[in-house]
Amino acid sequence: MSDMLRAPAEVKYADELAYLESVDTGPKPFSWRLSPRMVRLFVLGSERADGLDREIPQKWFGDRSFVERSIVTLASDRGLLLIGDPGTGKSWLAELLAAAVCRNSTLVVQGTAGTTEDHIKYSWNVSMVIARGQSRESMIPSPIMTAMEQGVIGRFEELTRSTSDVQDALISILSEKYVSIPELDHDNIVFAKPGFSVIATANSRDRGVNDLSSALKRRFNFIRIPVVTNKRSEAEIVRFRTEELLRRHRIELDVPPTLLDILLQSFADLRAAASAATSDDEKLESALSTAEQIGVLEDAILHSQFFGDRTLRAQTLAGSLMGSLARRAPEDLAILNKYLHGVVEPRAKADGGDWEGFLDGGRQAIASLS
Repeated sequence: MSDMLRAPAEVKYADELAYLESVDTGPKPFSWRLSPRMVRLFVLGSERADGLDREIPQKWFGDRSFVERSIVTLASDRGLLLIGDPGTGKSWLAELLAAAVCRNSTLVVQGTAGTTEDHIKYSWNVSMVIARGQSRESMIPSPIMTAMEQGVIGRFEELTRSTSDVQDALISILSEKYVSIPELDHDNIVFAKPGFSVIATANSRDRGVNDLSSALKRRFNFIRIPVVTNKRSEAEIVRFRTEELLRRHRIELDVPPTLLDILLQSFADLRAAASAATSDDEKLESALSTAEQIGVLEDAILHSQFFGDRTLRAQTLAGSLMGSLARRAPEDLAILNKYLHGVVEPRAKADGGDWEGFLDGGRQAIASLS
């Protein structure tokens, strides 16, 4: 794992998964490695009432009913579609579920405008076809077809980014549970084994890009993942992901609680301003998601580690926030400048402390970006 830039969940949490499997006595659908109860426990963490002799930390922070509905869907013959705004943890939840159910979260198709039907079904090794002709050996199965053959979970990221032709190819897979290979005379059908399912994600902000057909919608159970608005939950998410970052980079640096509060409050203020805005020019281009908060904090931590005195300061945090959110000039810069003068400056005068340093760092960042 040390030579992986980012280990998949089944590798990162291999010890936990092995332990849960060893103590799991619940019924398991199909060829699942864990029972539904243990899948939920792996994702949401253990409690004292679970009676385990080791603690399983929480990995996804959100409404437990979303996780339970997701697990139930995967135990049926329907696909699972996680839909929500950017940064709500859809992909992370999909990865955790796949890792817990089948110990393989890497059978992924990334939806883009360039995704083709070959990415959903299969393609050919051209050199082998020229040398030996078309056969199962010269065929290159897609991640989805591989999941069908193995009876495990395939993932489809950003489904609505794919064209209607690609989406239509998925309809037959989800309904018929097999793929025909018309180029072959024999052994020309790949049937899905029990346990096969698809977890797809879709960005709610992509509505209208490539809307899902009613036929494809019927093959999925929809679960909408809302933006985290609870400060305590959001703080837990940011703290969890930041601790992972520090471990991965082997950085020993404390994140003062006061600075985490400032980060959370700043995003809350900017979200409120965006909600009150009457035009797009008055809104930041950023989605102001929890994932972007994590990115801001990561940037500030690394800057403090490599170019500072290895102490996270309010000025550095402000510079990272302004630099990350100022994507349009002059619109975003004007919004952030208004926020500094209208919200942060009065707060700095009233509360002092790190808010003063945050104001100073924000002003310097705006000046350098203008």
